[in-house]
Amino acid sequence: MSEGEMNPSAADQSDHQVNEGSGDAEVDWEAARKRSESLASTKKLRTPKSQDAITIAVSSRCLFNMTVERKIYDEQGLETYMKYQQEHEEEPLRKGPAFPLIKALETVNLRLRELYPDSDEIFDIVLMTNNHAQVGVRLINSINHYGLSIERFCMTGGKSPIGYLKAYLTNLYLSVDPEKVGEAIEAGIAAATMFQMKKELTLSDKQLRVAFDGDAVLFSDESEQIVKLHGLDTFFEHEKKYEKTPLAKGPLKGFLEVLGKLQKKFHAKDLRCDCPIRTYLVTARSAASSGARVLKTLRDWGLDVDEALFLAGAPKGPMLEKIRPHIFFDDQMFHIRGAQEMGTIAAHVPYGIGQKYNKSTPITENTEKS
Repeated sequence: MSEGEMNPSAADQSDHQVNEGSGDAEVDWEAARKRSESLASTKKLRTPKSQDAITIAVSSRCLFNMTVERKIYDEQGLETYMKYQQEHEEEPLRKGPAFPLIKALETVNLRLRELYPDSDEIFDIVLMTNNHAQVGVRLINSINHYGLSIERFCMTGGKSPIGYLKAYLTNLYLSVDPEKVGEAIEAGIAAATMFQMKKELTLSDKQLRVAFDGDAVLFSDESEQIVKLHGLDTFFEHEKKYEKTPLAKGPLKGFLEVLGKLQKKFHAKDLRCDCPIRTYLVTARSAASSGARVLKTLRDWGLDVDEALFLAGAPKGPMLEKIRPHIFFDDQMFHIRGAQEMGTIAAHVPYGIGQKYNKSTPITENTEKS
């Protein structure tokens, strides 16, 4: 055999080894590709199908603090406002009152997708705004700057977006405009008015915390009407008499329902103690004299809350300060203001007899970092 010749069997063996190595490389490459796709998917979730998702519609002035921009619009008109937005479209907008809530919703989504990768039963955020389309560039840039997963936009060019809420299958609508919120509630959609905060708050990034008032929020204003028109003694008698009769539903009952539905998905995986959603009932009712009807109503609905605080007329602010919810819903503006004074993000639900006594008005203080 000459020096340049190779034994055929050796050559075959050599080719076989090369092919084997090539196959391993292909397998490794395929595994690496799948890992890469998996990592990418944890950073940016695919948009769920609307019919399966829990849709939260949020206004641009709720998600971002646009106090300066709004002042320009009010004082100098639409054209100047649009020009300003385009000139500053590379400058991210400041965080608004709904921002911590949206981040918390996305945390829940990540946990749900880990457990149920093929399910679209997650939160879907829709930016609902009457801004003109060109202002959308700054909104998109701001959303990308903060790493938010918001793919659905509704920009109505000066017209009210309320008519689109049902088309988007909205479960909750948040806005800083009390008139639009009122329209949404009249249309049977859960809604609340939010307010700019004095300070940018640091809240839990592991768990979504939502606190609800009871009467005229989760429940109808039936019992509140008794208090306002006939006083506390008559109210206590009424609640005792109708203790076994469930209260009628209020405007936010449906939102508690969908939160409970998602909680059960974690419970089914034996994660009750590590559930990223926690709900609270914070009510001015007394436990002994009027609390039983509330708890029995929730039981009748097949719903529950993780914690129930019956304050018997005591201020809600100190309790909410301990809870540190991402949002607290109440129908009474004095409870909203009390919560805000203690550093809680509170949202006004303009529903029921209480609106004859209190109206929501925007709070527009400049935001400071805590």
